[in-house]
Amino acid sequence: MNGKQLIIMALVCCCQLSAFGQHYILIDSSDSPATIVKKAANIVPTKRQLNWQKLEVTGFFHFGINTFTGREWGDGTEDPKLFNPTALNALQWVQAAKDGGIKQVIITAKHHDGFCLWPSKYTDHSVASSLWKDGKGDVVKEVAEACRKLGLGFGVYLSPWDRHEASYGTGAYNDFFVHQLTELLTQYGKVDEVWFDGANGEGPNGKKQVYDFTRWYRLIRKLQPQAVIAVMGPDVRWVGTETGYGRETEWSVLPSNNLDQANVSETSQKDLVVKPLGDMKGDDIGGRDKLVNAKGLVWYPAETDVSIRPGWFYHEAEDNQVKTPEKLLDIYFNSVGKNGVLLLNIPPDKRGLIHENDVRNLSEWKHSIDRIFSSNLLAGAQINTTNRKRLKQLTDGKQDTYWTTTRSDSTASIAFNLVKPITFDVLALQEFISKGQRIEQFVLEYKTGNGWKEIVRGTTVGYKRLLKFDAVTAREIRLRILSSRLNPMIAEVGLYRQGAVAGKRN
Repeated sequence: MNGKQLIIMALVCCCQLSAFGQHYILIDSSDSPATIVKKAANIVPTKRQLNWQKLEVTGFFHFGINTFTGREWGDGTEDPKLFNPTALNALQWVQAAKDGGIKQVIITAKHHDGFCLWPSKYTDHSVASSLWKDGKGDVVKEVAEACRKLGLGFGVYLSPWDRHEASYGTGAYNDFFVHQLTELLTQYGKVDEVWFDGANGEGPNGKKQVYDFTRWYRLIRKLQPQAVIAVMGPDVRWVGTETGYGRETEWSVLPSNNLDQANVSETSQKDLVVKPLGDMKGDDIGGRDKLVNAKGLVWYPAETDVSIRPGWFYHEAEDNQVKTPEKLLDIYFNSVGKNGVLLLNIPPDKRGLIHENDVRNLSEWKHSIDRIFSSNLLAGAQINTTNRKRLKQLTDGKQDTYWTTTRSDSTASIAFNLVKPITFDVLALQEFISKGQRIEQFVLEYKTGNGWKEIVRGTTVGYKRLLKFDAVTAREIRLRILSSRLNPMIAEVGLYRQGAVAGKRN
């Protein structure tokens, strides 16, 4: 897609407390392991991070000169006159995304080839030099307006690597980039996400650029303060794979290695730059053993990206290789269901439309999700646990309520007794992440004539954890929290029936 190399750059965290609490914290050299774990348990998302997490599924529109050349990465020498999507309909794009359950979309305003989908004043390598609408069109504007009309969030991708711009590889390029970023942040209304990747190759002069990310971050915070910055940015990180599958143990609280008191003091009221510590591709990058040597901790959640097709840009040869609703459903369970946000790419074709196969599969996928999660089978169950307060919060379907243990108990046992047996094969858990991410291990069990029998177990929960298993029929079910960083705060527990997914296709 974008040649992202997992060299996670700087995170930028504001040196003030958000309304939700503290989203970073210092670790003192004298802190005990128990103190560090307590600090980790109290790190929370910023308001923009929380709003982003609640989206669950976002969309990418990879569209540009590559659509017409058949390439994935252009080299910047393409003739702009090749760009001519005569039937372009951004409203159709956004409607297709909305029908697929996508809540926010990102347009590739400029990819590595440097071709701009808006008429930038700072280059001729744009739609203004194309045949489309006699050079008077603006794809970014049309997508932004379609998002506003249909109620979806709007985001922009601006490639730091520009293989066309002559100033790339010099200090002047960072000014050029700021000019283009300013255009995108001031001409199209509210921007909800700004997406940078880490590709950093040579420009037309054979040089590589030293990107001034911190300057770019500050500009975004000034012009569009509500926007999340991903994935080479301070708010959202790349999960480390483009398959759509996240890791089994996914922590949103990660260690940082250049967060210290001197840094905080020097940058008070400004941007604090912190950098993740350790292997960002590991199976568990936020466990207790990863925290003990850190100077600080930050909230840095994962985005899991994948394309609905083999490629990121449209290629006619891939029209029969669109991911099926069944495959997309499995991806949903392994991205959103593993404490991530799914970023699904849907590339418009040469006509300027989302292909019919993509539209159909998106819609069927959304219907499958709606069917499975339409009714929590635990609703109405009698709930027994040590803390009798807020029991209804466990199954009220609300993300802004929660149940917790008495005092600071880090384990819990919650029993659900139903009037009659239910058959289920999906567990959904959600933590109240406004107060932090805490659960480290849990197990789901059901009662038989011989006692309690394990159904499934897991590690982290975070915003949402979904687990599938062979169907079980039972009347008495128990969820046990085996380990937690301080007392667990559970927003929701749900059991559902997936069953067979009809109409399977290859």
